[in-house]
Amino acid sequence: MKRKFLICIIGVSMLVYTCKVAQKSLPRDANGKVIVNLNPSHAYLSPEESLKTIHLPKGYHLELVASEPMIHEPVAIAWDGNGRLFVAEMNTYMQDANGTGESNRICTIKRLEDTNGDGKMDKSVVFLDSLLLPRMILALDDRLLVAETYDNSIYSYRDTNGDGIADEKKKVFSNEKENYSNLEHQRSGLVWNLDNKIYVTVENVRYRYENGLLTPEYLHEGPGGQWGLANDNFGRLYFSAAGGEAPALNFQQNPYFGSLDFGDQYDNEFQAVWPIISTPDVQGGFKRLRPDSTLNHFTACTGQSIFRGNSLPSDLSGDLLICEPVGRLIRRAKVINKSGKITLKNAYEKEEFIASTDMNFRPVNTATGPDGCLYIVDMYRGIIQESAWTKPGSYLRPEIVKRGLDKNTSRGRIYRLVHDGIKPDKTLPRMLSVPSAQLVPYLAHANGWWRDNAQKIIVVRGDKTLVPALTTMALTSSSSLGRIHSLWTLDGLNAMDRETLLKALKDKDPEVRRTAVWIAEKDVRNGDANLINALEPLKYDQSADVRYQLALTLRFNDSEKSGSIKADLVANHAEDVAMAASQKKFQNQMNERLAREQQNKKLEEADQKLVLEGAIIFKQLCATCHGADGKGVISGGKGLPAPVLSGAKDVNGDPEKLIKILLHGLSGPVDGKSYTDIMPALGFNSDVYIASVLSYIRSNMGNKASLVKTTDVKMVREATSGRRESWTIAELDALKK
Repeated sequence: MKRKFLICIIGVSMLVYTCKVAQKSLPRDANGKVIVNLNPSHAYLSPEESLKTIHLPKGYHLELVASEPMIHEPVAIAWDGNGRLFVAEMNTYMQDANGTGESNRICTIKRLEDTNGDGKMDKSVVFLDSLLLPRMILALDDRLLVAETYDNSIYSYRDTNGDGIADEKKKVFSNEKENYSNLEHQRSGLVWNLDNKIYVTVENVRYRYENGLLTPEYLHEGPGGQWGLANDNFGRLYFSAAGGEAPALNFQQNPYFGSLDFGDQYDNEFQAVWPIISTPDVQGGFKRLRPDSTLNHFTACTGQSIFRGNSLPSDLSGDLLICEPVGRLIRRAKVINKSGKITLKNAYEKEEFIASTDMNFRPVNTATGPDGCLYIVDMYRGIIQESAWTKPGSYLRPEIVKRGLDKNTSRGRIYRLVHDGIKPDKTLPRMLSVPSAQLVPYLAHANGWWRDNAQKIIVVRGDKTLVPALTTMALTSSSSLGRIHSLWTLDGLNAMDRETLLKALKDKDPEVRRTAVWIAEKDVRNGDANLINALEPLKYDQSADVRYQLALTLRFNDSEKSGSIKADLVANHAEDVAMAASQKKFQNQMNERLAREQQNKKLEEADQKLVLEGAIIFKQLCATCHGADGKGVISGGKGLPAPVLSGAKDVNGDPEKLIKILLHGLSGPVDGKSYTDIMPALGFNSDVYIASVLSYIRSNMGNKASLVKTTDVKMVREATSGRRESWTIAELDALKK
């Protein structure tokens, strides 16, 4: 490992200093409409120049925290308990339009420090190098969890001698199964949530950190999502899916209880985006452009977070921030809860919270920092799409070449959002350096970053001497958030006693009661009849959120009493539409699963395994664009991102056509309909992979076609081995005539 420190002290050559630039008002015509820059320059701008192109609401400003040469190609950030900032760098990502050298192991994770508390990073060290596209990082105590692209395992790294460089590596989760999925379709996240579970996107699994290892807990269906995962003060998670053009999804309930989305959880107007720059480099092509050449719909939705800090206006707290790097903007969404059902609304009328006219401004992640401000990760580059979508013959390739977007690489910026009249908190965290007892008060801190990290570090340390103090805080703290975090910290230490839990069920704050009901789920699942009886009165609770959580907590208990309570909840609370829909969907899933299991029993053992493996692949990858049931995804706007598979004639027809599509990809209209995305080639996967996913699709979701054999895939692969372009349906149909 390289032993190279990158210590950057303020000087003539240093670009990383605090820049605070007065933001310009949006240019408008006589009717008040924003004037769009129709001919933006693709040229590289210095951090100072780029800041001048970024427009924000009055009173807000951006300050530069770090930039090249200190960092390059940043994609994710995480602070440890002492306030040191880790930055994951995908140094090989799309260094040209072909993605040449993308799998070279030369990526890094930097550790940055602000040594004088002025908000800018002035010290940097390569904490880890020789990585392959690191995509997930999570600071525990003095250990950093890291997951790389194409690797299903997760590792823990630690600096044991204080030089800032990791010298200890341990595998904390092992999965040696090969992973060749396109890097845009792989998991992200590693979010330590309020419930002490670590969540990721895509895969139907969450983790618990125990005894230095990650213990997986499998979900009965995948949570969906792609790049980016957010959590709020009460443990609600927010996913997004660029492939499905879904700016937010699966936020109605915790994914452990299954996915749930509504067609009206946001409207078409919410899905429309409002860049202030011409956006020709969008995979959807002209279908995704307005007459003024601006992006008309979310496409690269990613890097979301809920703002949970205390150094910006209070009306921003709890809002969902969604990055849209193709549109060079960040959406601010108001989160509205009505009877337990969540809806989202743009905070502005046909405008965005943050938007830039710099073509290379590529916000890919956001996070609340220890100073109570919002941090923005700008990958700052020309190309933002992976090579599967930039090949010769694609819509994007000539746009990239014409504008020279492939020339701008190896840069990157991190900004923090500040506001006039509100000073960022300059308290330097020292959570890793103090006894656990000193962390307890932080569980009620006004900034969610401090609450989360105090809880996480106490749980990781496993210090049960704190149980009396935590119990007292859980029952008497004047802060409802303090009581919530104390309860979850007790649960994380496996130290929740029944008396404390029963008292919390009667707390005056509905979110505390909901927390106690949620914590009760494990014992309820294990058949604790006394606890179910204690929970029953909550079916009359005045809070829809409490009632909703009660139904979820009882979900995996099949006792008569549990069934009776769930039936009463649905029958007596017609206004709880989210709860009722969740219950109905789950029951339908269980009925369908039983029918599928009965059907699969008729198959040979090898075929059963093939279909089961295909189901996993489909739910983790294909469902993003085609929908979990094969009937499409919630997209709105100009149409579905990909064709419906359920009952489709091509799905139930000649399997050779489907094999060719999966091997080499598909572009153009399908049955006369055009879609906003292309089907990427999956031929780099094995014959078994292709056969399994096609077998699942053809025998499920209302389809009743024959399975696809591995030998069938091998034969088609050999026959089409020289092909380099995507197929079109017209071309495939012509081959059969």
